[in-house]
Amino acid sequence: MQTLESLLKKGTTILKDNGLEEAGLDAWLLLEFKTGKNRAYYFAHGDEPVSDETAAEYLTLIDRRTGHIPVQQLTHQAFFMGYEFYVNENVLIPRQDTETLVEEALKHLGDVEKPEILDMCTGSGCILLSLLLERQDACGTGVDVSPEALEVAKKNAGILKVENRADFVESDLFSAPYFCEKGGKDSGKYDILISNPPYIATEEIETLMEEVRLHDPRKALDGMEDGLYFYRKITEEAGKYLKPGGWLLYEIGCTQGEAVSTMMKAAGFTGVQIVKDLPGLDRVVLGQKQEEIHV
Repeated sequence: MQTLESLLKKGTTILKDNGLEEAGLDAWLLLEFKTGKNRAYYFAHGDEPVSDETAAEYLTLIDRRTGHIPVQQLTHQAFFMGYEFYVNENVLIPRQDTETLVEEALKHLGDVEKPEILDMCTGSGCILLSLLLERQDACGTGVDVSPEALEVAKKNAGILKVENRADFVESDLFSAPYFCEKGGKDSGKYDILISNPPYIATEEIETLMEEVRLHDPRKALDGMEDGLYFYRKITEEAGKYLKPGGWLLYEIGCTQGEAVSTMMKAAGFTGVQIVKDLPGLDRVVLGQKQEEIHV
């Protein structure tokens, strides 16, 4: 019978032999997921036997990981802003880079009372739901073209117990009747429009690492010919759905800051700025809808 220690060594060796760069970490994460044992327990009880059934299930996960299926898709767990999200093959896996976008949104919500948030291309819902968790007085709408992604977002809203403050709408950007008839809500205005849209140029997708290229949903990656298609489309209409003084915030690819800034300025947004992520790469572009001038 396998022990925790021997099983971890076996999993690590298999992943190393198949060229996985973080074989040790991946093997550990899958072992923790399958056995429910944390590191402290493992170091104290590494010689504890593991049932044949659990060992077989673990090695099946290891085998699937050799096919470059992301660990998060194997465990259906991803962590973002300190919260745990359910993920599957229908959504992008939340990434730490995107936390910069959420942190900037929280700064610009500031002292706005009962803020209303529109999250375009919501995917797993991690951006919107994290904002709702951080701002207990907020409510918001998550929009995605994929009904499968929206099911994941709704599931996460339920798990995180914010379903009473989150609506989800299937729409190709602003095309749904929800927007055409009401501008998104009865007032048609949000305090923040936030988006991490598809921004990889089509021809670049084939150069991405296998975990992304083969296992992330392509429609969540493909920003069309130059990667800027969705920024153009959203920026053109964003002003209709924002209150005066409201903010538009995007996550961007690290080379897209100037292009997205230029289009936001051309659309009349003020105070446009580029914000860097922790590694120092351009990661967020944001700007403010002008306040109404009364004469």
